Amino acid sequence: MPNPLASEPSAYLKSAAHQPVHWLPWGDAAFARARAEDKPMLLDIGAVWCHWCHVMDGESYEDPSVAEVLNRDFVCVKVDRDERPDVDARYQRAVQALSGQGGWPLTAFLTPEGEVFFGGTYFPPEGNHYGRPGFRSVLLQVGRAYREDRERITTNARAIRQHVMESLNEAKPGAVSAALVGLGADQIARMFDTRYGGFGTAPKFPHPAACEFLLTRWHDTKLDWQREVVEKTLSAMARGGIRDHLGGGFHRYATDERWIVPHFEKMSYDNSELLRAYLSACQAFGTPLFREVATGIVDWVLEVLSDKDRGAFYTSQDADLAFGDDGDYWTWTLDELREALNDEAAFNVMRRAFDVEEQGEMHHNPKKNVLWWKQDPADDERSLLGDAVRKLKAARDKRQGPFVDRAAYVNWNAMMAGAFLQAGAVLDREDCNALALKVLERIWDGAWVVGRGMSHVLDRAEPRGMLDDNVQAAAAFLDAYEATGTAVWLERATDIMTYCAGAHWDDAAGGYFDVAQGGERGAGTAYLATRGKPVQDAPTPSPNGVASLVLARLWAITDKPEWRTQLDGQLGAFAGSAGELSLHGATLLRAVDWAVHPVTRIEVAGPAGEGPACAMHLIALQTYRPRKVVVRRIAAAPAATVCVGTTCSLPVDAPARLTELLA
Repeated sequence: MPNPLASEPSAYLKSAAHQPVHWLPWGDAAFARARAEDKPMLLDIGAVWCHWCHVMDGESYEDPSVAEVLNRDFVCVKVDRDERPDVDARYQRAVQALSGQGGWPLTAFLTPEGEVFFGGTYFPPEGNHYGRPGFRSVLLQVGRAYREDRERITTNARAIRQHVMESLNEAKPGAVSAALVGLGADQIARMFDTRYGGFGTAPKFPHPAACEFLLTRWHDTKLDWQREVVEKTLSAMARGGIRDHLGGGFHRYATDERWIVPHFEKMSYDNSELLRAYLSACQAFGTPLFREVATGIVDWVLEVLSDKDRGAFYTSQDADLAFGDDGDYWTWTLDELREALNDEAAFNVMRRAFDVEEQGEMHHNPKKNVLWWKQDPADDERSLLGDAVRKLKAARDKRQGPFVDRAAYVNWNAMMAGAFLQAGAVLDREDCNALALKVLERIWDGAWVVGRGMSHVLDRAEPRGMLDDNVQAAAAFLDAYEATGTAVWLERATDIMTYCAGAHWDDAAGGYFDVAQGGERGAGTAYLATRGKPVQDAPTPSPNGVASLVLARLWAITDKPEWRTQLDGQLGAFAGSAGELSLHGATLLRAVDWAVHPVTRIEVAGPAGEGPACAMHLIALQTYRPRKVVVRRIAAAPAATVCVGTTCSLPVDAPARLTELLA
């Protein structure tokens, strides 16, 4: 019989419903049972897209002998980290404090009060695999320690809880200045991989916020190294196996420093931020490759990751089909390539361009190749290669595709909608605008409740009260206001930030808390009762960084001093952290940049519909300038003005003159 997870809405929880473990969902019932039976709790936090979560499921949680130990000695709880990011954020910190490592699956052992006393990430079934202890052995030792050494368990759990409570507050007050922006750029540059692009070494993650920040700096300073970091990073990812060269979009990260072998899951949040980075670089540099990559992301989202009828963006596409698979859907043997193309000339050009050989890159099946752009084809081979890519995608489409999680989270839907509005302008694609606006209308209608803010999942009342959902929605509503000129989007963004000022703002020290004041947090109150102030991009933009950008844009659009006052208070609460976060503080640094450097405000007036005013509005949206806001007003005659800081141009009335003015 299925366990209680069968009735949960989460795809990750449903995927464990058949397991012999007596899983319970996160909630008061699980904690009450642990207290009543005086048992420790096993908390598994993962996601349906997570490769190692599937591995641990197959190796351990589907093993009846392991389930017997778990069911006898523990109360077992499974959490979807996408559904409950507030739970994940707190328990990640606890396990990191214990083991120095976090990630998914997160495997934590709790007291019945919800306090962690031991944990890790992936545990293999037998010991010494990846240098980790075997899971069954861990279970027996933890169970024995809980029964026989309760005092030490309790003492350790309280110490870890104290650490978690203190570490949740990432605010550190300081002075806001232009020096912070320069310092941040220099720190990010020190992490740049001059050989292969990107930041740091393997495993290598995209850092689109850092690219956007450095692009801003390059525009202001014209320093060659800042342009080089952005161009080399975006170009290397575009050519690497982390990019899906057949279907478009990007996998989550690369396991190697050369960007060749990815973890194959494809996430909405990664692709929305990467879409923005490639669009901005295309606007700034005019690079055809960056336009091609952005178009590929859009096409993949429209094909795989969107509900065009109802207006929603889905969450993710899995890496694998089943336990033991490692990206087989995405990779190719030489024979598979030959059979799919069925043309010797196309086979040869595809093989050379994408480095397909007898020995591929995949350890579980050495014949499998990741497609990555190794060398450019000859000029007379380009059209042949384009046809071969389309033919290979058609062949891949006949394979059984990895699972798509159709959950629609408000924060990630808002992020993708905002990116699609930028794509609508830069790529001149009305289909992007139409879907983005449909999604944003649905967010307002299906997630917003006056006085209670945004829910986390579209058309679901709970969970609710998370800062990220509110500020990402506000940011996307401002994108919609700039793209359409419709005042209601500005009003909605204002309503959200007014709500956040009451429900999330720290009156004593400044900054926004991650969960709303007085919100119903449910079970596990030992950790969830403490509100945090996150400011690190990890991996999505930090909600306090996004809130800062929203405040800066509201001030620039409306010129109302109260928004500037709120911005100054917000940045002052975190300025002491801005110089320390480096790569993981790029969103906050972008907001500091807005506060200390001149803003460009482009105002376009004129009749609605086709004509010079509409054309100038599109030019304003398409032109790259850092710290830019676009205001569209309805008037009898076309006119556009550009203000940089406190200096404004005379009005111009023709698209060509606005282009000259912006240049």
